[in-house]
Amino acid sequence: MKLKDLKLSNPYLKLDAACYDKVAPSPLQHPHLIHANKNIARLLKIDEDELETEDFVKFLNGEYKVEGSEPFAMCYAGHQFGHFVPRLGDGRAINIGTLEKYHLQLKGAGVTEYSRHGDGRAVLRSSIREYLMSEAMQGLKIPTTHCLGIIGSEHQVRREEIETGAIVCRVSTSWVRFGTFEYYASQGMFEELKALADYVIEENFPHIKGKNDPYALLFNEVMVITSRLMAQWMSVGFNHGVMNTDNMSIAGLTIDYGPYAFLDNFRHEHVSNHTDVEGRYSYTNQPVVAKWNLQMLMRALSPLTSMEKMEKILVIYDKIYIRYLHYYMCKKLGLEGTEIGDPELIDDLYDMLETLQVDYTLFMRTLSHYEGERTALLATGLYHEPMNAWLDRYDARIKHLDTAIRKKQMLESNPKYVLKNYILQEAIDAAQEGDFSVLDDLFKIAQKPFDEHPEFERWAGETPKEFRNQKLSCSS
Repeated sequence: MKLKDLKLSNPYLKLDAACYDKVAPSPLQHPHLIHANKNIARLLKIDEDELETEDFVKFLNGEYKVEGSEPFAMCYAGHQFGHFVPRLGDGRAINIGTLEKYHLQLKGAGVTEYSRHGDGRAVLRSSIREYLMSEAMQGLKIPTTHCLGIIGSEHQVRREEIETGAIVCRVSTSWVRFGTFEYYASQGMFEELKALADYVIEENFPHIKGKNDPYALLFNEVMVITSRLMAQWMSVGFNHGVMNTDNMSIAGLTIDYGPYAFLDNFRHEHVSNHTDVEGRYSYTNQPVVAKWNLQMLMRALSPLTSMEKMEKILVIYDKIYIRYLHYYMCKKLGLEGTEIGDPELIDDLYDMLETLQVDYTLFMRTLSHYEGERTALLATGLYHEPMNAWLDRYDARIKHLDTAIRKKQMLESNPKYVLKNYILQEAIDAAQEGDFSVLDDLFKIAQKPFDEHPEFERWAGETPKEFRNQKLSCSS
């Protein structure tokens, strides 16, 4: 499909006008294409050759007028670091319409009603981080929003210093957040709250439409997919960094990539956000915070269904999360199902990795090749003990398993590459000098993180000491 043939719809605008503000994008000065995602274009049924046209750049810049588009920014509330803020919203993201059931959004497209004295812009470095990480999470088989393309510009944006502005075209099956429900509930707009819930059910959970007490079922669906998402994050060593309720997707997606990180050397208490001084959103806290956020969603939904029902649903969150975590970790360890003693084997693995300051991704990938020879594994830690002790237990667990089958499962479950912050910084530094070749290389890795990519071997090792455990800001 050509750009001129696109026809967008705006199903969200059928909801109450209090939940959005119509606003036109403000184009960047002298925009240029940095990268286009052919897979997402294919998903949207946009012809590949359209990605190379000037009209595509204008489309990402908010200049190209598409039939049916009624640009708007969404309003929502949210608990930020545990404190309720009654009115937030898309401060630098503008929705341009829906195509093939995917909602398109321009991040960095200018001021909206919810910009809160900000400029509504996104800088090049943060845009590159979001663009690449969206693709990386998809490559890791973790639910996420997507990106169609990214443009840079000569548009000056002031942060800690003068930087250039960029726009990412984000694509998602939903931009509704826990905080969207909190907004209507806190305003006492219960009819509007019901309409929002019905919209979400229709869009993301149609199988519960028309069933008895669909709003309790909605909460159950969100609880389950949120617990699964947390288990997936934890299994790959991903730390989101800003798990406010306005950054939690009702559709169970990873959204809003800001100060995130993959673990360098394993640390339970790793914090990727430098403003998170108390460690609320540390790596180890993520499942607990997700449950707390679900409690806030439960309150918001209480005008639609009984708290007692939702409390009974939430009480099994921990059990479901642990089952998902053990499922993913057993796949990473090459185990067939979970046996007695496996949970302790997994917990002790984490403790051993932290004690020895082992790079999590490197260790798990090296373990994927393990056949009894320990030299490569022992080289990943500071000392041989307690790794030898843990490996003795692991040997006993896998002795009856088929080695070839185990290794195949592990190599498909343990990525060789994750986009750590120091790697992303290489792409950012090069891009700021006008060189986008590193971004191109990382995009290839992001799409196939389980492949060997021998030409990129230098990014498969442990993080250099000077770059480990760096904390980033929300504008990163």
